[in-house]
Amino acid sequence: MPEVYLNGEFLPLEEARVSVMDRGFLFGDGVYEVIPAYGGRPFRLAQHLDRLDYSLAAIRMDNPLPREEWRWILERLTGAAPGVDRMIYLQVTRGADAKRHHLFPLSAEPTRFVMAWDAKPRDPAIEAQGIAAVTLEDFRWLRCDIKSIALLGNVLLRQAAEDAGAEESILIRDGCATEGSSTNLFLVRAGELATPPKGHLLLPGITRDLVLELAREAGIPCREREVRAEELAAADEIWISSSSREVEPVTRLDGEPVGDGVPGPQWRRMDALFQDYKGRLRAGHA
Repeated sequence: MPEVYLNGEFLPLEEARVSVMDRGFLFGDGVYEVIPAYGGRPFRLAQHLDRLDYSLAAIRMDNPLPREEWRWILERLTGAAPGVDRMIYLQVTRGADAKRHHLFPLSAEPTRFVMAWDAKPRDPAIEAQGIAAVTLEDFRWLRCDIKSIALLGNVLLRQAAEDAGAEESILIRDGCATEGSSTNLFLVRAGELATPPKGHLLLPGITRDLVLELAREAGIPCREREVRAEELAAADEIWISSSSREVEPVTRLDGEPVGDGVPGPQWRRMDALFQDYKGRLRAGHA
């Protein structure tokens, strides 16, 4: 059985138990991170832990562990499969209280949980033909910048995409595209790369930031700006990004082709840059 970390212990996944009074279970009162580890080396760990601190502060919690302890936990769980690409999930909730009520408990100990699993290689069909997406109304709450475990809105929007035969939904709020149900959004038009700006309406993605960094280093024009919903239909290319999906090309949107209907040249250039970064990370040079 795979080993996980729970509240100071390493134990088999099937033996891990959390109280039914845990506020994560009762209220979705907690935050999380998903961190790839390439060849045993966590991807941008400092930035992921910065975002964890941001999310915790936003829900009025202190980080229950120092960074070095988080690093040690992750190293142990990824070290179980050295040289293998893995995905790491960590979650912190406000802990278990004696009774169910909305107010913060006065003395509950935060629940800390971490697990890891082997990452699946990218489906070759994505590189060959891209993915399909649909546009949907963004009906989520107004603090999407918090990486909250309360993901019912995202779950419903992702399932709606699946029901429509698509791999992701692109969300529209007040006439502007914000992000996907579990991804950030990029648009290419006339050679320029654009992505919606950070704010309370979207998650500040770690992979998103790396894409912008790689684009600027490569001299690809890019801007963080509002993306109007009508721009999506006229885009030459649309991409989505996340820690688990890396950067994927959207080639069909609402049943219509995006650009030429195949992964575009700018995406292929960015994918090569991203894969090169991963190779440098595995070798300890990134």
